[in-house]
Amino acid sequence: MRVLALVTDAFGGFGGIAQYNRDFLTALARCGGDVLVLPRQGGPHDSALPSGVRQLAPEAGKIGYALASLRAALAGGPFDAVFCGHLHMAPLAAIVARLASAPLWLQLHGVEAWQALPRAQSWAARRACLVTAVSRHTRRQFLRFAGIDPARVRVLPNTFDQALSPGPKPDYLLDRYGLRGKRVLLTVGRLAADERRKGHDRVIEALAAMRADCPDLVYVVAGRGDDRARLEDMARQRGIEDRVMFIGPVAPAELADHYRLADVFVMPSSQEGFGIVFLEAAACGRRLIGGNRDGSRDALADGAIGIAIDPSSSAELVRAIADAMAGRAPDPGEARRFVFENFALHVCGLAGALAQR
Repeated sequence: MRVLALVTDAFGGFGGIAQYNRDFLTALARCGGDVLVLPRQGGPHDSALPSGVRQLAPEAGKIGYALASLRAALAGGPFDAVFCGHLHMAPLAAIVARLASAPLWLQLHGVEAWQALPRAQSWAARRACLVTAVSRHTRRQFLRFAGIDPARVRVLPNTFDQALSPGPKPDYLLDRYGLRGKRVLLTVGRLAADERRKGHDRVIEALAAMRADCPDLVYVVAGRGDDRARLEDMARQRGIEDRVMFIGPVAPAELADHYRLADVFVMPSSQEGFGIVFLEAAACGRRLIGGNRDGSRDALADGAIGIAIDPSSSAELVRAIADAMAGRAPDPGEARRFVFENFALHVCGLAGALAQR
């Protein structure tokens, strides 16, 4: 199966969508796919690409990317399918698929698909032969507005690095951050002012409420973004600036150890498409708290992997933190339903069904 993949970024990119694309493209190649990838952005990849995958250089600008996509469709074909890695790129991908006389496979990640679609995106989505969403919530929200046959919309959740495993709190991080004798709450995620949905401010409020009863409790916030200053000010106003630690982005080589540093991983999000960080933290043996109003429920396996709460309820969050601190860590094996082998089998099954249409 020869596939032209139009994506925001993949190999050499950063963030959850880039990781999803890398996993997807690797899985597609494993089941016999011959994949040509055209990223919109991202730097040079520093490792060998999976066998069967070829990635072109990123193309800057909408016009440049559109022309490169059309060239790839005409010169690199024929193709058996065109994969579109983001809803915002769907109108271009639909045109490219028509030009290539190939079916369109559209991927949905989260909030971009939870509302009435612009006309061009709606037109493109209706022309997709297959739509995959990272969670049941994203699928349900998309179907409310898309006007597409539900049978064409399937769930394809995230996967995670199976090298992650439980372990003790790393001494070097305890010393680096001065956390010996402390109990640690951890959130890993972007601190973006236009994405105040992950619940950092709710955790700060909960920590302030628990200050007297839990004097050894500290909140470690990993990630970068333009909302950091507001959150720092929020902690100062509540008199807990010494108990909220903003550590910036975490190097990939240290990510597992940062999860192991935590007693509880908490991210009471209200607009999470899925939440791969939940799987990573669970694989490291950490207790989890997430929201029950979005795709986090899939990552938490409806409570089998972590506690799902109403993210708008401060009382529920405080109670969940106290319960998680006192309770047993979940079995890391519960996260194995999301391992790459299962993800790859799912991708191959979907690709095979698409090829038969």
